[in-house]
Amino acid sequence: MASATTRELEGYVGFANLPNQVFRKSVKRGFEFTLMVVGRSGLGKSTLVNSLFLTDLYCDTVYPEPPKRIPKTTEIQTSTVEMKEGGVRLRLSIVDTPGFGDVVNNGHCWEPIINYVNTQFEDYLNAESRVSRQLIKDTRIQCCLYFIAPSGHGLKPIDVECMKQLHAKVNIVPVIAKADTLTPEECARFKRAVMRDIASNHIKIYDFPDLEGEDAEEIAANKKLKESIPFAVVGSNGIIIDEKGKRCRGRKYPWGVVEVENGDHCDFTTLRNMLIRTHMQDLKDVTNDIHYENYRAQRLAEVISPSEKHELPSRNPMAQIEFEKQEHEAKMRKMEEEMEQVFAQKVMEKQQKLKESEADLKRRHDQMMVSLEKQQRELDEKRRQFEQDKTDFEAQQRKYQQEQEAIQSQQQKHGKNDKYKTHKKGIFT
Repeated sequence: MASATTRELEGYVGFANLPNQVFRKSVKRGFEFTLMVVGRSGLGKSTLVNSLFLTDLYCDTVYPEPPKRIPKTTEIQTSTVEMKEGGVRLRLSIVDTPGFGDVVNNGHCWEPIINYVNTQFEDYLNAESRVSRQLIKDTRIQCCLYFIAPSGHGLKPIDVECMKQLHAKVNIVPVIAKADTLTPEECARFKRAVMRDIASNHIKIYDFPDLEGEDAEEIAANKKLKESIPFAVVGSNGIIIDEKGKRCRGRKYPWGVVEVENGDHCDFTTLRNMLIRTHMQDLKDVTNDIHYENYRAQRLAEVISPSEKHELPSRNPMAQIEFEKQEHEAKMRKMEEEMEQVFAQKVMEKQQKLKESEADLKRRHDQMMVSLEKQQRELDEKRRQFEQDKTDFEAQQRKYQQEQEAIQSQQQKHGKNDKYKTHKKGIFT
């Protein structure tokens, strides 16, 4: 396939107006955003949401009597409001979770939350599968503000387990509630402790996108956002007047005033800028392109092979393929290393056996040499003894022969004398 070339047109054609067309269509259609807040009661979730959007989403909230205040299980409550700012309409849905973590036995208190998130994915998948898909109501959770109690000791077990159950389905943004109860030093230490717990438990929170090619100001602002996590916030809708006559939203204490929109007092403005002004569309894109696509892929895989259990990945399909490729390569490298280790171990064992065999052969060789030397000495001794016996025997043999010769000589001599005597006797007789 031939690669496309970029050409600068000499005249005006008009397609440079496409962004304006998209902008007008989007503004006419309006926008939707669904925010979930999770945390124990009394952490200021309702106050913070009202402070973020400058509206009373919980104005009709009824506070029951103490015996009826704590529900037995986690509930899901949804509030929807349509807001308009500068000609732009936003349909905001807030999903609250009253009763979460408020009972003695909090085991599986996150299951209603997980079921609700999966239900929204399932409803959207069914709406996409219909023949008519003109008006699809998007109720998927685009962001989850997880409220952490300002204990100063890191995450609690219920926080760890709930975030581990949610991180593959929604964009988690951790928030330290009621940060005005901590000093700046305590808040900084608590932030580090929370991030250590998140990293050690392999919890995936919302990952800010890289801004390669953007200007230095946006890169610096994005870096500041990353460094501010978890956001230490204070919520308040009340307008107070400080000693200098300045009107501001905040909380007044005997020792002073905590300004909600003062960056030196808390991270409220940083959270608001991230959630609404800079990263709202990215939160929606991540939900649609990663979390929803993973859920959709899982459901389709279950339809194809219902007997198999499919895990829900936490990345988009292309990234999942690349991850599986890297995982396979890592597995192959590990197998190769293990095979090399086994081979090296077998070589070492073989070399050790050869050394032991060589040592055994050397030992046996030495023993045989000692035995041969001993036998050689014995043979030399026997040969010497034999030579000595032979010499003695030959000496005795010569002596014996000499004696025999002497005897024969004497016998011959005596024989001659007898003949002489006989002959002499016969003559004279």
